[in-house]
Amino acid sequence: MNQVIKRVWDCIKRALPKAGKTCLWLLKIILPISLFVRLLQYSGVLSTLSVFLEPVFSRIGLPGETAIVFITSIFSPLYAPIALITSMSLSVREATILSLMCLISHNLPVESSVQSKTGAGFWEMSILRLIMSFVIAFILNKVMALDGWGTLGVSVSAEVCNSLWDVFVLWFTSSMKVIITILLVVTALMILHYILDEFKLMRGLSTIFAPLMRVFGLPRDTAFLWLVGNVVGLAYGGAIMVEQVEQKKLTYKDGNLLNYHLAMSHSLLEDSLIFIAIGIPALWIIFTRLIFAIIVVWLKRAYNFYYVRKIKVSHER
Repeated sequence: MNQVIKRVWDCIKRALPKAGKTCLWLLKIILPISLFVRLLQYSGVLSTLSVFLEPVFSRIGLPGETAIVFITSIFSPLYAPIALITSMSLSVREATILSLMCLISHNLPVESSVQSKTGAGFWEMSILRLIMSFVIAFILNKVMALDGWGTLGVSVSAEVCNSLWDVFVLWFTSSMKVIITILLVVTALMILHYILDEFKLMRGLSTIFAPLMRVFGLPRDTAFLWLVGNVVGLAYGGAIMVEQVEQKKLTYKDGNLLNYHLAMSHSLLEDSLIFIAIGIPALWIIFTRLIFAIIVVWLKRAYNFYYVRKIKVSHER
């Protein structure tokens, strides 16, 4: 027992410096971006942008100004859009729809590149994720109740501030609340990653999740990489996935199916906890992604079956 405690303590000591570096990196992202949004609100630029984009985003239940959040998410890690979301006065309903769009389509240049090395095409994954972001948002806007959600993040916009000093005060106080929450979550997750690695728990956990692969429409052998993709994420877990392909432990066909699932639902642990921490309902962001991941994979399997059958018939003729 003492040996186990010592190993856990060693994991914590190794994780804390890395967590500290990660937190500093997050500060460099969150603080300037949230300040930038506050200044856009104060200057009225965000309101002008909202007018132009309102017709498109109103169809998915979002104000036009949220377009800047979605566009930012496409080219950056999730912490940037989180900084933007918490700098706007959004209802929990609006924030949930927007969060799911960002969860599906974020950091595409990096993550789609990783997926392109493990059985999927770069543009194939990028276009799929962008399209499904709007499909999911459109459907959620239809099925989610309109009332009774409350407000997420700040209830005061910088537009009502009387001076730049008021803008800076509003930015600093609201940013600190978000940053402290995210830092706690990131540190805890970093320690968890080290513990899972130290005790070689990933392989054991993958056997528990293996039966679920049939429901997901995935081969049973993909259970380990599915777990990697949902615990570590695509950007950090990509090296493990590429290694599995190079060692012939994962075929490109199976890798392609897995990538269709991970395009809809990856980093289910870390990303979900961070959005839950800022007030997004857990069930909506977890189960919505899983449900659409299952749908997308089974549609892909149906297409593959039809395509192969069509080729077979054409050859027989």
